[in-house]
Amino acid sequence: MLSRVAVLSDIHGVLPALEAVLAEPDVSAADHIVLTGDITAGPQPAQVLDLLTSLGDRVVWISGNADRELLEYRRGQRDTIPDPIAPWAAEQLREDHLDLLSSLPGSLSLSVNGLGKVLFCHATPRDDEEVVLVDSRLDRWKEVFDGLDTDIRTVVCGHTHMPFVRLAHGRLVINPGSIGMPYGRTGALWALLGPGVELRTTHFDLQAAATQLNQDSSYPDITEWADYFLHARATDADALTAFAPRDGRDHNP
Repeated sequence: MLSRVAVLSDIHGVLPALEAVLAEPDVSAADHIVLTGDITAGPQPAQVLDLLTSLGDRVVWISGNADRELLEYRRGQRDTIPDPIAPWAAEQLREDHLDLLSSLPGSLSLSVNGLGKVLFCHATPRDDEEVVLVDSRLDRWKEVFDGLDTDIRTVVCGHTHMPFVRLAHGRLVINPGSIGMPYGRTGALWALLGPGVELRTTHFDLQAAATQLNQDSSYPDITEWADYFLHARATDADALTAFAPRDGRDHNP
């Protein structure tokens, strides 16, 4: 039974945001740091992976759809990736990075004090790019929970980059938000579990981070990318409008 777990999701290759969160005392003191996917698709993918692997067994890894897509692209299993930065990011990875990504599970469970058996995944327990939102209908949550063991009473997911905590069919659902590409508010968003749930925001110097990205990343559109994502130009309303049709609500009463 773990006392404290820090959950970092959707880092998206943003090193200064990750460094700021790792410097948090509660992250340093946590029993484990769980990464719920989309670790690499961004402006500093190799640097982010190298930093995380240096932390050893404290880090628990889960693959996200963007990690899978980068791997498939590099292994010749797909020709394109929807995210414009992703093909560039894929080419920055070394073979050991690709081997790491290929080894990652889609989900796993840990026992956390106060929360019991917790399932960690990227998007939903059954799929790495399904969409569920804070206002998704209960029937949708019933669909994505289908087949889960009854002793799993807490589910932690990422993917949509917006933090929330809610109950759905008696299970506590937690989305920590995004470290590197937050929607709705600036800062690196993460969660601390045990014995309760705390949604956290780590603020860092956005201008210094933008300067670092411009100096360290060879992505051709890095200036625009850094301005848009570091400053959370996409609002929560924008994100919900884009994501909402993908949770099936338009096809159900």
